[in-house]
Amino acid sequence: MSRAVRLTVAASVAAIVALVIGMIAGGRAFPRIIPGLPDSGVVVRWGLPLSKLLMDAAGVVTVGLLLMAALLLPNDKGVLGKSALDYVKAASWAALVWAGSAFLAIVFGVAESIGRTVPQILERTILTSYATQTTQGVALTLVVLFGVAIALFSRGAITAGAAAGLLVFALVTLLPAPLTGHTSSSPNHDLATSSVSLHLLSLALWVGGLGVLALHALRKQPQLDVVATRFSRMALWCYAGVGLSGLFALVARLGAISDLWTSEYGLLALAKIVAFVLLGYVGYWHRQRTLADLRAGKPRAFTRLAGGETLLMFATVGVAVALSRTPPPEYSIPADRAFELLGFPLPPPLTLSGIFTMWWFDLFFAVVAAALAGLYGAGMVRLLRRGDRWSWGRTAAWYIGVALLVFSTQSGLARYAKVMFDIHMIEHMTLSMVVPIFLVLGGPVTLALRALKPASRRGDRGPREWITTILNSRFTKVVTHPLVATAIFVTSTYALYFTPLFESAMNEHLGHIWMTLHFLISGSLFFWVIIGVDPGPHRLPYVWRLLMLFVTMPFHAFFGIALMMMGGVIASGWYEQLGRTWGDTLLQTQRDGGAIAWGFGEIPTLLVLLAIAVQWYKDDDRQARRADRRADRTGAGDPELDSYNDYLARLNRADKGE
Repeated sequence: MSRAVRLTVAASVAAIVALVIGMIAGGRAFPRIIPGLPDSGVVVRWGLPLSKLLMDAAGVVTVGLLLMAALLLPNDKGVLGKSALDYVKAASWAALVWAGSAFLAIVFGVAESIGRTVPQILERTILTSYATQTTQGVALTLVVLFGVAIALFSRGAITAGAAAGLLVFALVTLLPAPLTGHTSSSPNHDLATSSVSLHLLSLALWVGGLGVLALHALRKQPQLDVVATRFSRMALWCYAGVGLSGLFALVARLGAISDLWTSEYGLLALAKIVAFVLLGYVGYWHRQRTLADLRAGKPRAFTRLAGGETLLMFATVGVAVALSRTPPPEYSIPADRAFELLGFPLPPPLTLSGIFTMWWFDLFFAVVAAALAGLYGAGMVRLLRRGDRWSWGRTAAWYIGVALLVFSTQSGLARYAKVMFDIHMIEHMTLSMVVPIFLVLGGPVTLALRALKPASRRGDRGPREWITTILNSRFTKVVTHPLVATAIFVTSTYALYFTPLFESAMNEHLGHIWMTLHFLISGSLFFWVIIGVDPGPHRLPYVWRLLMLFVTMPFHAFFGIALMMMGGVIASGWYEQLGRTWGDTLLQTQRDGGAIAWGFGEIPTLLVLLAIAVQWYKDDDRQARRADRRADRTGAGDPELDSYNDYLARLNRADKGE
């Protein structure tokens, strides 16, 4: 048995042992059976957590294999090497195991939900109903379908771009199942959903990457020092993401600090915290000692520590599965339908002071804003340390955009936007038509290309090369085409509000996140084409930019007029459940929202006109200076200008009678 196989077996045993201990500690291993009530039996009781453990482990391994192939191993101008291709093929088999274990989880989940054994379930049609009609069943069905898709597409992936796309697909596939468990029933479900999503993504990249890195070392594959150094940089960010998201996940589920040591759920969470601290110490040891040994040609110390860290990580995964099977402690919450839907009590009547004082913490967009501000600042610092200059005007524009993003998603505006349609429309217009203007004027791509260093290996892809690859990709050329960007910007607004999509997005926190992200991304795409200072596939003449602006803005005015003329209420099911008794009626707030959409377009139009005027003037000035420099170098001026000057000279001589 090779050392790689021994490590795989040991990691599996560690995860199973941790699961068993966690199930016993959480009281789920030997529950009290009440006579007369249906019981699914021991097979289902242990089959469901074991199948979920296998599903989570297979998902993590799939992510790690694709991460190794796409980002950690060097490639040759985007083409995967032999080792990377082997990892992509291995990811295909891991994805099949992922899909198969998800199917087993569906079978055991049905049996547990109705208190029947597996043979009894297979004799009925309940399995199909559970997989297509229940929330948990639909989530597991998506894992089955997506896992099979990843397995199929992995067979033909030969480029780093394809492997990176599959990696993103795998990360998305991780989310549905966990987000339909305790997370969806948490009182503060907005915070719970965002924290669990960030936790899962960070943990999968960290655990999966380290597990495959350990296998890579045990198999004595080439370029181990490069792979380990790259993973070490990424692992630090993953560790921070896991710690931050885990803290907020506990806050969302626990009613008091004492629940950590007075409940089974809290004790399991403490065990996970201890494992997290140990992993942080091991990671610190990696950065301080074993990476240096690895560069010095001493891989054995790294291999031993990486193998031990892998065992601890997969044991942590087992504890996490046991934690998901243990209900969080109960605590009293207001018996209020609005609180159940919003995650906070219905706010008081709208006032201007309430907009600025009733702040609401949204973890997802707080992380987005912090990342945008931090990365931009880091790029500026790197340029300044290098002695280069960066425009303070672009810097001011960027941070104004970030500040408006924070205000729109974290202030009282975000609270009232979920309750009143007219306030929601202010938030929508700000995120799609004001924030993007300042962000694209900040020139983040140009800053990144100047601040990032080229890859150390010729032909390899580092962060700078990935940016240029994405900029020159076919997808970017399509979505940044002026007609496509305009169509996305305009038609998506009509499609959202004049279909059931808007009500569905308001009912689910993930749907609300996607809706808000769409506002931000579609607006940034549109204004990047018109006033973006970053390099792009399509550079329109300034006259066409003005035409594009004046053609597009009336569609938003028409949208506002359509809202004002409607006789029915959009998303009435959502707003009626909130039970708001103060303020205008639902129909009146909708008409006010239409008026806001109709008149709001003047603000971005004015900002864009000013930006185009300044850019046009600077472009003409640059062209004039460039022509002067060319004339100075060659000794020849502009032929048209020289001809015109000669013409004036001849007229002057004729007037003098020469």
